[in-house]
Amino acid sequence: MAEENDQPTGFKVVDRRGFAADGTRLGTETETVNSTPPPASRPEPTAAPSSQPAPEAMPEFETLVSYLSTTAMYQLSLLPGPDGERMPPDPVNARRTIDLLEVLQKKTRGNLTAEEMRLLDEVLYELRASYLEVEKRLLSKRR
Repeated sequence: MAEENDQPTGFKVVDRRGFAADGTRLGTETETVNSTPPPASRPEPTAAPSSQPAPEAMPEFETLVSYLSTTAMYQLSLLPGPDGERMPPDPVNARRTIDLLEVLQKKTRGNLTAEEMRLLDEVLYELRASYLEVEKRLLSKRR
């Protein structure tokens, strides 16, 4: 709780609301609040701005591609889950994940190294082929 001080600090509160909670019209009232100023605090030291983010804060492009491709392979039931069992294929979400990689490819065109472009091209080729095989297999089971 704030300590009460007999000497006013000049801090004023002005209630400018037009109506009270019960609907009656309020006049403008000024109330002087006795307050002690907050203790002076020193600003937190800040690090000098860096032109490069910390390496652990910026994931590598290959890691992102690997994460998305692994997710798509899991959704296509090409990889076992954490418990070692394969889940049934989920072609709808696998297609969404492949689409995300395609968006990544389009949006980064011209900004990737030759190795990153080759990686993304190969991953997309393999995932598209796997997707078509899973779709074909699911279609033949339905017949």
